Amino acid sequence: MSPTRTAEHPIQAQFTERWSPRAFTGEALPLATLQSLFEAARWAPSAFNAQPWRFVYGLAGTPAFATLFDTLAPANQAWAHRAGALVAVISATQFTAACKTEPQALGSHAFDAGAAWALLALQAQALGWHTHAMGGFDRDRLRTALGVPETHALQAMVAIGRLGDAATLPEALRAREVPSPRRPQTEWAAEGRFSFGG
Repeated sequence: MSPTRTAEHPIQAQFTERWSPRAFTGEALPLATLQSLFEAARWAPSAFNAQPWRFVYGLAGTPAFATLFDTLAPANQAWAHRAGALVAVISATQFTAACKTEPQALGSHAFDAGAAWALLALQAQALGWHTHAMGGFDRDRLRTALGVPETHALQAMVAIGRLGDAATLPEALRAREVPSPRRPQTEWAAEGRFSFGG
């Protein structure tokens, strides 16, 4: 593991070992394994227990994979074609509270979906797979292709695969195929008052 992934304080190794490669082997992700990743996501914390996360997936070699792949930005298509699965992360922006009949806005929908995605990523890492979340995709095209209603927000696309050889990547990406560092806590954690720059 790269020295850039050295923790400043004691934590479990799973957090520094998880990273987001682009080089995948092309090995298909078994449905049973994907279901294990979703099961981990299922247990994420959730405001009001609303569980607003939604996942739409496509396994490599299927029409569903092609549908998701076609909405990716060209820069992501250049490497994501070797993923074992693609997953769209979506969140419901409304929920119906207990003892209520009408839906109301759920301000934490993106936060909760992010928690679910993080657990999915950690479960993938534990099973020997890697994940790479992407913001580079055509949201309008994805919404139409998947039939996502306006009451749901498109959060990200995730590629899942076995770690491959960086030599399979376009030349411009090869040098970036290492675990990235993180900012120190002093840049984003403060006691008592917001004291950060722009």
